[in-house]
Amino acid sequence: MRFSEEAEQKKLFDWAAYQPKLRWMFAIPNGGNRNPREAARLKAGGVKAGVSDIFLPMPTVAPCGLSDSGAGFAGLFIEMKRRKVDGYSAVSQNQVEFQDRMRWEGYKCVVCYGADEAIDEITEYLKFC
Repeated sequence: MRFSEEAEQKKLFDWAAYQPKLRWMFAIPNGGNRNPREAARLKAGGVKAGVSDIFLPMPTVAPCGLSDSGAGFAGLFIEMKRRKVDGYSAVSQNQVEFQDRMRWEGYKCVVCYGADEAIDEITEYLKFC
């Protein structure tokens, strides 16, 4: 069975529903196939290409070495991709640029191939919250 990015994201949020610390983690609806009229409407409303799929608005308190500044992270952005075993899913140039800028702003940014990788990243991140 092949799993789509959407299925992996659903699996992640099914898990997150049982994690009280993740109450405010949310998805950012920037992806998907849309007709041109809907795409134009969403773009006019502020949707931006490249913005990561998921955000956890929870800062960390970091020990030395966790972030470049040593001050922790302002939050966690996750770009979800389908599991590697289900086929390669490339990261777009807009996604790379967004994550590079958010890192510069003090956020942790990761690309996760499947829900299991995302769960592992979040679990590690929460150790410092």
